[in-house]
Amino acid sequence: QGRLVESGGGLVQPGESLRLSCVASGTIFRTYAIGWYRQAPGKERELVARINSGSSTNYADSVKGRFTISRDNAMNTIYLQMNSLKPEDTAVYYCNTAPSGFAPWGQGTQVTVSS
Repeated sequence: QGRLVESGGGLVQPGESLRLSCVASGTIFRTYAIGWYRQAPGKERELVARINSGSSTNYADSVKGRFTISRDNAMNTIYLQMNSLKPEDTAVYYCNTAPSGFAPWGQGTQVTVSS
């Protein structure tokens, strides 16, 4: 069964940057588009960025121009570079297939943006 492991979260101040990493099993990484999702307290999980096997990308309007999703095929890893972070970016970030999110969800990585 496919597995995804997220890392890289932390506590940062508004305007700072973070880079998240998602290591995916080979089958998932090679076969499916992968997305970064986030879930803030009291809110539904939302898809914020997606990249397919050909490295085409899509972004939610709320992160467009600030976040960049990329992939390293040799490492089976998807990255999310987050710049100009805002308090409203605070959430647990997950990766999964996109848009269906059918793989088992990992534990995610907490991102907190606060002064």
